[in-house]
Amino acid sequence: HLGGVAELLADGDWEVRRRACAALGNHGEAALPHLGAVAECLTDEEFQVRRAACEALGKHGEARRQTVVVLVMPALTSSVEGARACACQILGQLGEAAVPYLGAIAERLADDDETVRAAACEALGT
Repeated sequence: HLGGVAELLADGDWEVRRRACAALGNHGEAALPHLGAVAECLTDEEFQVRRAACEALGKHGEARRQTVVVLVMPALTSSVEGARACACQILGQLGEAAVPYLGAIAERLADDDETVRAAACEALGT
């Protein structure tokens, strides 16, 4: 049934997309095939959807650190500032798995957006 939930990540209603991200974040290993689609939501036009995607990927980070790192890295250079901030936040939660990417996170300290700079600072401090 999670394939149907993953399809809702492309729904026209942002609330449906937000709830689909949250649901996939709560299904552990069964949701792993759909994490790529969740990561795409990091660039959603709606903040609430981006936040839900960020939280969902963060929940999977403990079990699948390297998978999450690979999915999140492109968001660090997204044109969407919220995606860049979420990427910093997620990477900051991954501990040792994020060490090779500390330089990329540090580059966000000079980001034009203050939220991204703050998220990078927090990620580097954890």
